Amino acid sequence: MALVACDQSEEPVAPEPAAALRYVPVAMDALPGWSADNLSEALPAWRHSCRKILNFPPARSLGPGAGAAGDWQTPCEAIGALADGDTAGLRELLESRFSALQVTSTREEPGLFTGYFEPILDAAREKSETHSEPIYALPQDHVTVRLGTFDPALKGKSLVGRVENGQLLPYRKRGEIDQGAIAENAQVLFWARDALDVFILQVQGSGIAKMPDGTLQRIGFAGHNGHAYGSLGRWLIVEGELPANRAAWEDIRNWLETNPEKARSALAVNPRYIFFRELDGDGPLGAAGVPLVAERSMAVDTAHIPLNVPVWLDAEHPDGNQRLQRLMLAQDVGSAIKGIVRGDFYWGTGRAALDKAGRMKSTGSYYILVPKALIPAS
Repeated sequence: MALVACDQSEEPVAPEPAAALRYVPVAMDALPGWSADNLSEALPAWRHSCRKILNFPPARSLGPGAGAAGDWQTPCEAIGALADGDTAGLRELLESRFSALQVTSTREEPGLFTGYFEPILDAAREKSETHSEPIYALPQDHVTVRLGTFDPALKGKSLVGRVENGQLLPYRKRGEIDQGAIAENAQVLFWARDALDVFILQVQGSGIAKMPDGTLQRIGFAGHNGHAYGSLGRWLIVEGELPANRAAWEDIRNWLETNPEKARSALAVNPRYIFFRELDGDGPLGAAGVPLVAERSMAVDTAHIPLNVPVWLDAEHPDGNQRLQRLMLAQDVGSAIKGIVRGDFYWGTGRAALDKAGRMKSTGSYYILVPKALIPAS
């Protein structure tokens, strides 16, 4: 662990107090867009999460503001009993059994909501002239150390690295991996056609490999190299390579194709590297361990919003002519999704989803919906 020396040329400035989480009760029928949402579209996502919750021990805490798994048993059984498409029944259940709490910060900063998607990329099982970009499985020398095992105060924190000569060292960064540093330690699941496609796959965390014969194979997150995420688009803007309003994925692709001699060093601006595994079943798996549902699943910061709980979203639509006001389920996380009012909207699979996800950088707010039994009587 390195220590950073302080610059003593100026008097030290006291850090600004950290923003604190607040819950503001809101009447269910006062939620923005409450009467317009086709609520039943969120039922598949909620059923996935309820099945997960019902398998937890009743005393297991779900996270901030959401009580324990046992508090959700009766509501989840009611969710399971609703028929597909029963928006009226779900609306009545929510209004009668749930309370809405707006999640806010003591700094009252506007919330930020971005979008993500599941890419489809051309790939093959065998390396060739046309398919030469590796998609790696978790390497054999990859080690995850859960610090809570050594100190209960560090529960939930971990280190990722590799053991060399009896020492735990940081794992290889993207630039090193791209130069072949792990070739002897990691299985290649697939060989992709395009380096940016693999980069986008890693940023999104899951995707679909499309074989030359049309066969599709879903792949999902297996682990990471322990390094922080670095934004390629932001770097290109800072370097003056792209204007601030033209740094979507297609703009980045055009820049890389125009500047092939700079491509590898530019991709290495993001040292974080993701490893994958093959998946069966419907939908990509989120961090909650359930399949994500397009336009009804969201990634959140679990320091402030628990996984598997319903959330009401009110945010700008990337098309600009409407708002995203709907019932969502918190079912995923992301390395860049940090903050009290911060979310990542899952748009689904393919290029249409990419288009919306790539353009989404919206202000907005959200509300956690919890069983009324969790709200103290006033």
